[in-house]
Amino acid sequence: MTRICFVCLGNICRSPTAEGVMRKLAEDAGRDDLVIESAGTSGYHTGEPPDARSAEVAKRRGYPLGGRSQQFKRRDFARFDLVVAMDRKNQRDLLAMASSDEERAKVVLLRDYDPESPEGAEVPDPWYGEGGFDQVLDICIAGCRGLLASLG
Repeated sequence: MTRICFVCLGNICRSPTAEGVMRKLAEDAGRDDLVIESAGTSGYHTGEPPDARSAEVAKRRGYPLGGRSQQFKRRDFARFDLVVAMDRKNQRDLLAMASSDEERAKVVLLRDYDPESPEGAEVPDPWYGEGGFDQVLDICIAGCRGLLASLG
């Protein structure tokens, strides 16, 4: 089993979108060897469902979102093989939280798996109007396709 956690700030927009996309892509590919979750570096929205705007856009395009927001904790590094950050700020926060080189090696950026993305590109946060929810879904689809392909 490969355990993957997608991480953004509040775990209500970008990371649940990536989680839902990855679940659907894995299911379509017959991959039952993946454990897929998402979390936030903050606890602002702990227990809340995905943002209604993210859920609507994803559902309309065939990617159901579920679950409840949870905060990524230091102990979660032991639970996951890959910790996939949506942006560099959350990547830095995760790296600062890691207590070993092994844990730091697990932290990657989602868009690094999209060959069409510039190096170090981020998934924009639609909550603040930096990117539309459809744009975020498109970015997550491209990154998750590349991530799934990289897993063999």
